[in-house]
Amino acid sequence: MILFSRGRAEFGLGLLVLIQTSMISLAQSSPAEASEPAFVITFDAARGATPLDGRLLLLLSTDPAKEPRFQINDSPNSQIVFGVDVEDWKPAEARTMDETNPGIAGHPLRSLRELKPGEYTVQALLDRYETFHRADGHMLKLPTDRGEGRVWSRAPGNLYSKPQTVRIDPAKPGRIALALTEEIPPIPPPADTKYVKHIRIQSERLSKFWGRPIYLGAHILLPEGFDTHPEAHYPLMVMHGHFPADIDGFRPMPPDPDLKPDYSERFRIHGYNRIEQEEGYRFYQTWTGPGFPRFLVIEIQHPTQFYDDSYAVNSANIGPYGDAINYELIPEIEKRFRGIGAGWARFLYGGSTGGWEALAAKVFYPDLYNAAFIACPDPIDFRAFTTINIYEEKNAYFIAGTHTRVPRPGHRDYRDLPTATMEQMNLYELALGTKTRSGQQFDIWEAVFSPVGGDGYPKRIFNKVTGEIDRTVAEYWREHYDLRHIMERDWATLGPKLRGKLHIYCGTLDNFYLNNAVKLTEEFLNNVTNPPADAEVKYGVDCEHCWNGDPTLPNHISRLRYNTMYVPMILEHIRNSAPAGADLTSWRY
Repeated sequence: MILFSRGRAEFGLGLLVLIQTSMISLAQSSPAEASEPAFVITFDAARGATPLDGRLLLLLSTDPAKEPRFQINDSPNSQIVFGVDVEDWKPAEARTMDETNPGIAGHPLRSLRELKPGEYTVQALLDRYETFHRADGHMLKLPTDRGEGRVWSRAPGNLYSKPQTVRIDPAKPGRIALALTEEIPPIPPPADTKYVKHIRIQSERLSKFWGRPIYLGAHILLPEGFDTHPEAHYPLMVMHGHFPADIDGFRPMPPDPDLKPDYSERFRIHGYNRIEQEEGYRFYQTWTGPGFPRFLVIEIQHPTQFYDDSYAVNSANIGPYGDAINYELIPEIEKRFRGIGAGWARFLYGGSTGGWEALAAKVFYPDLYNAAFIACPDPIDFRAFTTINIYEEKNAYFIAGTHTRVPRPGHRDYRDLPTATMEQMNLYELALGTKTRSGQQFDIWEAVFSPVGGDGYPKRIFNKVTGEIDRTVAEYWREHYDLRHIMERDWATLGPKLRGKLHIYCGTLDNFYLNNAVKLTEEFLNNVTNPPADAEVKYGVDCEHCWNGDPTLPNHISRLRYNTMYVPMILEHIRNSAPAGADLTSWRY
């Protein structure tokens, strides 16, 4: 440090030290003594005879407990990933990942030079891209779902290397060879049972948009007595959320007595796997018991090239998923499984992504649904896009002061302590994919909400490296997907259809700060008139993500009871809103 206030002698001494230190630093970083390793990666010709496109990921871990590909996330416990785009990669052709590669991005380390000396488990993986010729004339190279819900670490067809142990020594950087000899196998579809059925249809609308067959699916939970009451037609409960492998939390057999208890880091509970089995069996007993209302429950599969689901709306980048779900998939389900098929008999619910989707479906398709139960929704007012006001603030990563800037938090723990910044979370995504292709949270918001950029990919809401917000994109978001703004703008027509139909729940200590947008939306709903909203908005004090409205149970239990906890309110809505002559009896056996 140079202390200018202590006179010329001390200044001269400080300057000399600074020069000497700089000379030492330059010597240490000279090309002759470069300390970063180089990773030379090839893929086995047996895994593909044609050139490949994709995101090549280099994965390093100091924890040998699991493969590195299963240890990458945006938490403080993440292991290390570096990524680079590859195109036209031929069999046996080497691709090198080192500091001379200009496109490389890393998380949580920014540079290979930051690797500390020591022993690592190393693995490489190719997240494969396919070429799409979209109806808008753009050609895009994108990953695609292959039955896993757009998860790069377990997507069938992705190539990876076997984990190997290496020692990284700055004094002996060397070249480390990795070969992609393994391929993730296909995932078998779930089997039908007495109570759980599965449906998959090709969407005409989506196939036209993407220039190839695109499918929608759903898991259907049938009511007790479905086969013995062929005259019955049923109300429909649509549970929105992330890609479901099957119906969640329905277990027709008692808990496994030999199940080895695990630990839930999220809920800080030992034996949570057993709790899930117990709740699943309890749900089965309730669902099939006497007197329980007989409904259809569905969970939709609508993965996209960008994420594990589409957000259930029409989008310039994603395609007309809202119309495809509501005008193709839902009617087909009701036709095959005897749904009543009317708006008064359809209900929406879900949490987090599913909470946003439940509100969005009610706002964009108000006549198709009755009430919506909206738990811990993704940002429903973009003045609180987690911790950013995208309309007024200039930077997504930093809160600017006169002479300083403060990193903006992106995630907090149960103590209200930040565990990740907005910058860290987005640089993690950038390591996994450029052009909004990471398959992660901020990129899917961008893919759904943004206009199409000049290159055909979603236009960035903010610069992924600097955090600088694009105001023109923000305005597009406001008019198309800011749900609070759209309700206020269109209340004259929406109000009569939403009145008394919105139930919103959120914890005041939501880990992603989602309660901020709920609070702003509540202010609007409480003050709007002509007609009044008559909405229910409740908060779980000091509750984390994803509190869903039950003040008597902790999150880790109530999150397993979505399919039963809203039933009394659904019955009340049916009693109050069913039209004259509606079928209120065939399904009440």
